[in-house]
Amino acid sequence: MGLWNRLVGELVDVIEWTQTQQDTMVYRFERYGNEIKYGAALTVREGQVAVFVNEGEIADVFEPGMYELETANLPLISSLQSWRHGFESPFKAEVYFVNTTRFSDLKWGTKNPIMLRDPEFGPVRVRAFGTYEIAVLDPVLLIQEVVGTDAHFLVEEISDQLRNEILSRLAGALGAARIPVLDLAANYEQLGELIADKINPYFGAYGLELTRFLIENISLPTNVEAALDKRTSMGMIGDLSAYMQYQAAESLGKGGDQGLAGMGAGLGAGLAMGQQMGQQVAAQVAGAFNPYAGVQAPTRPSVSAPPPPPPAPAQTLYHVAKNGQTFGPYSTHVLAQQIADGSLTQETKVWCEGMAGWQAVGQVPALGGLFKQMPPPPPPAN
Repeated sequence: MGLWNRLVGELVDVIEWTQTQQDTMVYRFERYGNEIKYGAALTVREGQVAVFVNEGEIADVFEPGMYELETANLPLISSLQSWRHGFESPFKAEVYFVNTTRFSDLKWGTKNPIMLRDPEFGPVRVRAFGTYEIAVLDPVLLIQEVVGTDAHFLVEEISDQLRNEILSRLAGALGAARIPVLDLAANYEQLGELIADKINPYFGAYGLELTRFLIENISLPTNVEAALDKRTSMGMIGDLSAYMQYQAAESLGKGGDQGLAGMGAGLGAGLAMGQQMGQQVAAQVAGAFNPYAGVQAPTRPSVSAPPPPPPAPAQTLYHVAKNGQTFGPYSTHVLAQQIADGSLTQETKVWCEGMAGWQAVGQVPALGGLFKQMPPPPPPAN
């Protein structure tokens, strides 16, 4: 059997790789004893690169095209083999075909929630997942750093390491973006480009390039999403009390003809139930975002405050006319003082708001009593 493989290896003079598996990154062309005929045909198709390794050292790299393996086309291997001009003999070299097409639909996702500080909700935990695409950027570096002597290297052999590189830098990129949680969905594309820029240098160390990074979903914990759904429902309903009243009226209308008394009692119960349910839903939504929800505040004894005093009655102010001039306005207390010192008599003209014109003090009913309060003149001395 070994003799037959050797004869076939010497007869076959075409080196090529017809790719059949889309997940194969590197394929080593098998030859008996790694012997390649001098003058053999090398076919490198689009999306491939052929790398020749001579005694463990990368010698030559061939881009897509057809080549006849001669001294002129193998400068490094020819110098290593010490071929002379015109010397035709088999040479030993390993040929690795590297797939340079894109490897798409590779999955990534967070194993544990990522802690973020949201400007509206405060500290939150989020999970994220999506897909990414890679391509071979440097075939030589890929073989040196990753593949080694693996004859059939698949993308799944490095996908776990690439996923770890993504997740280790995802949290920093999300924190640096400072995008509110409710606005993340509208910025998936921008955020994906930002994360790709941060990750690409680390992929380059493996000879790979991150060609696309897609975020499919960033989600909150289940209980937080439920609270957000309640908050959204309340916002769409609007006036919750009116909505509950409408629901109660609808349910009563479907109950049949039970008389006005039954409808009135049912409507009252429905309104009370609607108000109670509205208060409960509002308390649940507020508690979902309140870290102190459920903590009972200390009770204080109620103290009944005394009723406020009634407002003081408005005073009537009077203007006084003397010697062609107007003075005041004065209150009745000031007018009483002027009557006492004699500067105001019953004939003095006064006016206040509501009076048709100037009147003597003695003719104003509200001021006539001021003169009656004055004591009579003192009796003559004995």
